[in-house]
Parts: sequence; structure tokens; C-alpha cells
Amino acid sequence: MGMVQKRKKMHYGDTHLQRRWRVRNRTRDLDQIDQDIQTQSAQLINQPVDLEKPGFAQFYCVHCAKYFIDDVAMQAHFRTKVHKRRLKALEVEPYSIEESERAAGHGNYQKPKKRHMETQPSKDEVKAGKRIRVEVVDEEAATTSKKAAKMQKMET
Repeated sequence: MGMVQKRKKMHYGDTHLQRRWRVRNRTRDLDQIDQDIQTQSAQLINQPVDLEKPGFAQFYCVHCAKYFIDDVAMQAHFRTKVHKRRLKALEVEPYSIEESERAAGHGNYQKPKKRHMETQPSKDEVKAGKRIRVEVVDEEAATTSKKAAKMQKMET
């Protein structure tokens, strides 16, 4: 009778192909992006013309570390779920060596700080002097203010 047919593995032994695809899709890590935001965000937004990069390196999303063809494509990217997810991931302070040492028992644990991220300003706003804002959010103060607002709402 008929037997179950085994699935053919097309490129089973081609590990060099697997490596190439894995490396090709690699993006910058969150700690690298965080360091870029803190040190050189203005330089990344106002890059010199490079004919080898998409859009001649004039349209760059600092949070996602991606180049875009034109401003319309970049503004559309700012509204996507991928960009919003990256902003949400950058809200938590990146993992550091000090934090790993504290986790290993060399010091006291400190909860990573939450930050408020806004999407990057346009090129015209950067030329006018606007920068990427990263604000540290005090969670305890935020929760107490929310509770106080609820209590006032209940009283009225």
C-alpha cells in the first residue's frame, strides 16, 4: 500500500547558504542603537551623500538603523508596527556589564530604568536645532500620580 512520503530537504547540507542568509538579515542590536542615539543621532540624520546606500543615505531611521529611498517612505515607516515595536523595546534601559555582574551576585539588583522615547524629528527640525529626546520616567511617581488622580475622580 502507500506509505507516507518523506519531505525532501532542498538545501540540507548547504550550511554556507544558511550562514549567508542569517548574516544578511542581521540588524544592529538595541544597545548599539541606544549608544548611537546618545552620542551621534544628529550626525546619523544629517549624513553626507553616499551613492552606495538607499536614498543616498539622506533618509535614515536612527531607531531601526535602516535607510529609506525617500522621505515619504521614511514617514510611512514611522507609522508602522515594526517601528513602534522598536521604540517600545528601546524604552527599557539596555543590558550592561554592571547589570550582569549584579545578577551574578556582585552587588545589589537594580531594576532597569524606563524611558520615554519619541520618534526622530525630520531633517528640517534637526537643522533648526531639535534633537531626539530620551526622558527617564520615574515609575513610582507615575503610579502615585495615577492613584491620586483616581482618588480625586472618585471623590467628585
